[in-house]
Amino acid sequence: MSKSTAFVDNYLPALLGQAWYLLSNEFRPVVEGHGLSVLEWRVLSALASSRVMTVSQLAEMTVSKQPTVTRLLHRLEAQGHVVRSSSLDDRRCTLVKVTPSGRRVVTGLIKLAEDHQKEILNTLSPEKVEVLMNSLKDLVRLHRTAE
Repeated sequence: MSKSTAFVDNYLPALLGQAWYLLSNEFRPVVEGHGLSVLEWRVLSALASSRVMTVSQLAEMTVSKQPTVTRLLHRLEAQGHVVRSSSLDDRRCTLVKVTPSGRRVVTGLIKLAEDHQKEILNTLSPEKVEVLMNSLKDLVRLHRTAE
């Protein structure tokens, strides 16, 4: 197998984007089959650990624009899946938390997502999985603090 000389075939952001797109599209029918959009799934799964997050944290975690997440939160709140409140420290900051209803919606999908991830990672050796996961976490941590 020859090594590609095309720039995008060896450019990390392009490779990460392609991997994310391909792997996410494999799981998309499962999410939609449960009556959620992909962004609804990402927001609810990010909140499922019962953490309270700001809208900007959710936007970053779900790789979405803040106005898009804000519009989605209006719908999720109307459906009873999230609650929003103002921060006591900074009234300009909106805090978001998943409700028991939202957690019920997403709990089964989290298990299916974990199964999907196992299928993906089973194609790699345990050593490669460890290196991949640690490297990705390092990149996120290093570049998140650089902002």
